[in-house]
Amino acid sequence: MPKLFQINVCVNLSTGKIAQSIGEAALSHGWESWIAYSSRQANVPSLSQLIKVGSKFDSYSHYIENYLLDREGLGSKRATHKLVEEIKRVKPDIVHLHNIHDHWLNYCILFEYLNQTNIKVVWTFHDCWAFTGHCFHPVLKGCEKWKSQCEKCPLQKIDPVSFVDRSNYNFNLKKRLYLGNRNLTIVPCSNWLEGFVNDSFFKGSNIQVIHNGIDLDVFKPLEAINKKQSTRFKVLGVSNVWCREKGLEDVYRLREILPETYEITLVGLTYEQIKMMPKGINAIPRTQNVEQLVELYSTSDVFINPTYADTFPTVNIESIACGLPVVTYQTGGSPEIIDDRTGIVVEQGNIKEMANAIIKLKNYPLDRYACRNRAVSLFDKNVQFDKYISLYNELLSR
Repeated sequence: MPKLFQINVCVNLSTGKIAQSIGEAALSHGWESWIAYSSRQANVPSLSQLIKVGSKFDSYSHYIENYLLDREGLGSKRATHKLVEEIKRVKPDIVHLHNIHDHWLNYCILFEYLNQTNIKVVWTFHDCWAFTGHCFHPVLKGCEKWKSQCEKCPLQKIDPVSFVDRSNYNFNLKKRLYLGNRNLTIVPCSNWLEGFVNDSFFKGSNIQVIHNGIDLDVFKPLEAINKKQSTRFKVLGVSNVWCREKGLEDVYRLREILPETYEITLVGLTYEQIKMMPKGINAIPRTQNVEQLVELYSTSDVFINPTYADTFPTVNIESIACGLPVVTYQTGGSPEIIDDRTGIVVEQGNIKEMANAIIKLKNYPLDRYACRNRAVSLFDKNVQFDKYISLYNELLSR
């Protein structure tokens, strides 16, 4: 019986749900499945065997080390050595990496071990961190140094990640370690991200795009409550974290532009953000209540995603799966999820254009069935995550 060992920062949020779904797909095909994750993240029920990595103290110490010295992914040594011992104990056929950043894991220790083994390594890229000196989305901020050599980071004064700039050291270390693994397969989660991977030091590596999928039996239109219950046009936004990069300030300005007959609801806010929310925006805290999300998707009229940094936002898929058209910025892989029958793509940062798109969808609604059909044809998790099992089998047969 083949064994799968996934490593991801969480098992509960977006990438965590993806890891869980891949584990379930593996189990359905007769594999054994483990998922290692940061102990500071919330635990959830899982069919896979879960392994907590480190402690909250390890994670906070790692965070401080990065904040002071630009050493993301180079702390948590003791925790990572213990993780390596777990990998040795399990003896997996496939190690599948997701987000190994976010101050909980030491990638140097992990890859020094993996590079000495014959274990097949699959790495799903959810952002650009793996091939940069320290940035997650430099391509969205106009920096292209990562294509050749990160050094003297031009974003340090704009959006510093630390007191010091060690981008050159980090870049060279990553390049040496990652390219030193002869069994590595890169899986970008969007076509947009694939283009940048091919421009990075991973060019020439084994690269295969697999789009994310969702549970279409859960995210589906609720016909019984889908009838309009008010004359207000309902605008919905959902995010695990609302911040400037996710377009929170743009939603504030959007509220000023749209008439009062347009009702805006945001889901995923902190309690502090809710206290400071401008008048005219319904604020809902972060929730794990999927039924509540499905009801919101099903009873709204349009979904907005004013993101400045996303590779392939799952919320867009959830929206169209529930029959809700999407208006999104031309950012990352966000536009890949929709077409002209299921939403509208507007220029990044053009809030007036987003407002006009929302008004257009009120006057000329898109077909909710077309939204649902696109989700069914392209983003069924049973189809998408089975592609990983096919990839695993292909790698093991070589």
